[in-house]
Amino acid sequence: MAEQLQLEVVTPERRLLSEQVNSVTVPGRGGELGILPGHAPLISELHVSGGFVEVNDDRVSVLAEIAERPEEIDAARARLAREHSEKQLSSVSGSEEDFEQARAKLERSMVRLQLTGSASQR
Repeated sequence: MAEQLQLEVVTPERRLLSEQVNSVTVPGRGGELGILPGHAPLISELHVSGGFVEVNDDRVSVLAEIAERPEEIDAARARLAREHSEKQLSSVSGSEEDFEQARAKLERSMVRLQLTGSASQR
């Protein structure tokens, strides 16, 4: 069994990351997925920003609709997106789908702020 995993993060526009890692944790549709070397083959939908994760032969491929490196995130813009999403979520009066879309937007903005170290700033 391999001691590490090959992690690839790919979007339609670019390969964001390709490196050897000890473990991978991704936000799957049913909750966080922890992946270690020797993990059984798996394909799962990603939760936060859409896409999929595939695990096969100690290779983890994250196929994301969007992905950013922390240094690429504009913290001020992410804070504005969080505030807008919070307002939108508090005023949703439509369907369950509308609520889920608003909640997903808020979650994405929170993740982006966590990556910049600005999650608690308002």
